[in-house]
Amino acid sequence: MPKANATHDEESAKAGTPAADYSLAELAAAVNLWCEEAGLEPANGQVGLALSERNIRFYRTSGLVDGPSAGGGRGYGETHLLQLTGIRILQAQGLPLRRIRELLYGRSLRELREIRERGRVEAQARTQPQPQPRPRHQLVPGESWQFTPVTPDVAVLLGPGRQITAEQLQRIREILAP
Repeated sequence: MPKANATHDEESAKAGTPAADYSLAELAAAVNLWCEEAGLEPANGQVGLALSERNIRFYRTSGLVDGPSAGGGRGYGETHLLQLTGIRILQAQGLPLRRIRELLYGRSLRELREIRERGRVEAQARTQPQPQPRPRHQLVPGESWQFTPVTPDVAVLLGPGRQITAEQLQRIREILAP
C-alpha cells in the first residue's frame, strides 16, 4: 500500500507501542512465526507456506505493502508486519491479491490490528479439534438396547430408555404392509 498508511508509525508511537525496526529478512521471519503460532496456512497452492523477502518485494511493487520508512536495509515496522499478516490471513481464506488489496488498502493501524486478531482467532478455531457427536445408532458396550419384532422379517432396535407404543408399532406395520 503506497504511503496512504504513512501515519501508522505515528499512531503506533502515540499508542505507546514501540515501532520495530525490522530488516526485510527479520520482517519475513516475524510474519512466518506469527502465522505458525496462529496455525495459519494458505488455502491453496498459489502461495508458499513461508513468506520470503521476494514475496515482500512483490507485495510492495503490487501496492499491497508500504515501502520502508528508512533506507539502509531496515525501516520496516509494525505497519508492515500487520499488512503482511493481513495478506496471509486473507490468502488463507483463498482470496486473490486483487481482492486483498481492496480489503486492506488505507486501513488504520487499529483496523490492521483487529484484522490480525480476528484472523488469529479464526485460524485457531479451524485447527481446534471439534468434538464429534456420537451417532445415535452407535452401540456402546454395557448399554441395554431393546429388540422389538414388528413383522416376521422386521424388528425395531430401541436405545436405552426408549419405549415404543402399540400405536407406533401399528403405524410401522401399516407402512411395511404390501
